[in-house]
Formats: sequence, C-alpha cells, structure tokens
Amino acid sequence: MLSIIFYEGIFMTNYAIILAAGKGTRMKSDLPKVLHQVAGLTMLEHVKRAVDTMNPAKTVTVVGHKAELVQKVLEGQSEFVLQSEQLGTGHAVMMAESALAELEGQTLVIAGDTPLIRGESLKNLLHYHKSHKNVATILTAEADDPFGYGRIIRNQNAEVIKIVEQKDASDYEQQVKEINTGTYVFDNKRLFEALKEINTNNAQGEYYLTDVISIFKEADEKVGAYKLADFDESLGVNDRVALAKAEKVMRRRINHAHMVNGVTLTNPASTYIDSDVIIAPDVVIEANVTLKGQTKIETGAILTNGTYIVDSVIGENTVITHSMIEASRIEKNVTVGPYAHLRPNSVLEEAVHVGNFVEVKASTLGKETKAGHLTYIGNAEVGHDVNFGAGTITVNYDGQNKYKTIIGNHVFVGSNSTIIAPLTIGDNALTAAGSTIHKDVPVDSIAIGRGRQVNKEGYAKKKPHHPNNK
Repeated sequence: MLSIIFYEGIFMTNYAIILAAGKGTRMKSDLPKVLHQVAGLTMLEHVKRAVDTMNPAKTVTVVGHKAELVQKVLEGQSEFVLQSEQLGTGHAVMMAESALAELEGQTLVIAGDTPLIRGESLKNLLHYHKSHKNVATILTAEADDPFGYGRIIRNQNAEVIKIVEQKDASDYEQQVKEINTGTYVFDNKRLFEALKEINTNNAQGEYYLTDVISIFKEADEKVGAYKLADFDESLGVNDRVALAKAEKVMRRRINHAHMVNGVTLTNPASTYIDSDVIIAPDVVIEANVTLKGQTKIETGAILTNGTYIVDSVIGENTVITHSMIEASRIEKNVTVGPYAHLRPNSVLEEAVHVGNFVEVKASTLGKETKAGHLTYIGNAEVGHDVNFGAGTITVNYDGQNKYKTIIGNHVFVGSNSTIIAPLTIGDNALTAAGSTIHKDVPVDSIAIGRGRQVNKEGYAKKKPHHPNNK
C-alpha cells in the first residue's frame, strides 16, 4: 500500500533516494562501501528496509562504483540511476531528476552507509515534515564529538538558518554539537528546482546537497529539523572502525530484542545473531554461539558454548553441543555433539543422536537413529532406529563422482565398518565390526567383510618390540 497524504488539496506521495555511488576509499576495499555487511546484511539492505517502512511509491538508488554489484543487491526492489563521476551529494541527487523531478510529493534522501537508522525514526521524520508543512526537514542528532560532521546552525528562535560543513565552519560553528545526519525530507519539485542553483564554490569543490537549504532560507521557505533521540542511528560508516561500531550496536539491538521476546542469552556480549535469524521463546543460548543467515530455532532448544549454525532449522527441545550446523534441518528432540559437523543438505529426523566427532553431509537420518562417535555419513539415506558403531565411514566419492548409500530400518552397523557406495543395506541387517562392505546386504542378513584372523604362535619373539630383543 502506498503512503499517500492529502496535503493542501493535493494527494502527496512519498518517494526515496538512496545514495550508494561511492567507493568508500577509507574502507581500503575494492568492494563498494554500501555492500559491507553489518549483522549479516549489507549496509544498503539495512537502509532499504528502514526506507520501506515509509511505503515509498518510488525508490531510486544512485549507483556508481561497481554499479552492477550494488544493483544486484536491490534487484527488483528499486530503480537505479548512474552517477559516473562522484561530485558530491548534491550531484548524486541530481542524477535522480529524470525519475522524480516532475512528481508531486515529498522525497526522502538518505545515504546507503547508515545501517543503524530505524524505520520508525524515518516515519517520525516524515510525520514532522508533513505536520510542520516544511519545504525541507533535516534529520539531526546531538553529538558528543561533532568533528567531521556538518553543523546545524539555528537563530535565537531555534529556527534552522543553514548547514555548514566541517571544512567551511568557523571556530564558533565548530563548537555546535547538533549535527547533520545526511538524511532529509524535501518537497520533491522544490528539491530539483533548487539543485539547479547550487555550485562548487566550497572547500571540497563539490555540489553540496546542503546548499539547497540555504536557497530555501533565502527564499523565506520553511526549513525544519527533526532531532534523533539516539545518536547511534546517525552513524555513517566510512572506515572499518565505524563498521565495527555499527556491528556492535546492531548486535546489541538484535540480542536485546530476542531477550525481550523470551530467549535466554547467558552472555549477550559474546553471542552473535544475524538480522534475519528467528528464535522462539524458551530457547537457551550460551556464550560464544554464532547464528547466521536464515536460521530458525524452535522453542525449548539449547545451544551450548561454541555452537555455530548457519541457514538451518533447529527443532523443538533439540540440544546442540559445541557443534557446527550448515544449511541443514534438525527435527525435535535431537541431540548433536559435542564436536559434530552437519554439512549442507543434511536432515536429522526426530530423536536422532549425532555425537562426538561425527560428520554428516547431504544425508537424511531417520527417527531415533544414532551415530555416537567418530563416524562419517555422506550422501546417505538412512532409515529409522539405525545404530552406527564408532569409526564407521560411508565411502561416497571415487575421485570423480558421488555415490549414494541406502540403509534400511533397524540396521546395526558394526564399529569400524567401511561402506563403499553405491549399495543398499536392507532392513534389520547387521555389518560385522571391522568389515569393508561393497555389495548390497539383503534384509535380515549379517554381512562380514574382513579377512580371517590367523595367529602365528611364538612369532612375536622375533620382532623388535619384544622385550627379549631390547
């Protein structure tokens, strides 16, 4: 649903311009600055999600450095315009003229490197702009250390006079702590009219977007400022230090939200949860746990110290102990670990146990199947109530191709069995400990694949290890 208001007899629509053209030289990276990640999402995605709370009729993203990479992130979610030469924020907004200039409404302008901005704050900014009937509204914040930021200069009536950039600020102006966050709402038509009047007569030799504020003031048009309650939201990321700060703030927010929703974090400061992770109430997460990507944790699950889970579903009342889970699905009442590794496309059905140093890859283990320790199960379809003895290996790769192992229900796989795929082990079968199995095993059969033991009495006396020979 589009956000449309009735304003002075005209239907007014919201639009948005996201500035994402810069390389980000101080990041010391070939990756466009806005594509660096915070809590599992690019900074650009965080900004876009916040912008979406305004329900803009059009979102235009200004791209430049490695434009194709930036466009790929927002493919199908935005229009794009190219700023081939970076000549300042004003110049960047000029690039959107063909997409927006003649439209009635108000336009948000926001930088793509401000991942901490909240959608609620943008909605409040928009409401303030509309209710005060401003031609322009600046999003501001109070900074303890305002160095490097543009300053908001007000008169004795607290009205905004101008914005002055750090390099152009007088000594007095540099003492001002109210800073420009670089986010604005403008009357759309007036924005593009004013942009035609700005120039590069400044310390940077660039087109400052802030100059349109002075143009509006000189025309006695109403300019306002809405101050953020939380300075952190204004953080623009220009280097790796700021990126780390943004990460810290975002993770603190994420962890706080989960705890409020009923999740126990025994040490929140050392718990890393990405933005899109879903966690049900009554989950317990110990220290040094990492949850990434599209992970979902169901109620009653316990994740112990050192567990790493990415793009996986963890079922109810499952216990994961110091293990790694990748792109897999685990059903309820399962136990995993310690030191287990589930590789992509693995499925553990209800009440499965995968224990110490067990690796499962692209396999399904049926209900109540157990692999207690020191086992590799790869490219296998395993039935229910199967027991794997220690040291079992499914040999699924011949150097060129992967092959499948099918194991039926109620099978007992003896310790140190080597199962060479492709083959099928039928229901209720047993493989003898120490066997190499390379042929199908019929239902209800015992498979023995080992050489006959031969004892040579007295022969050990001839060997170097024997005490008689030392």
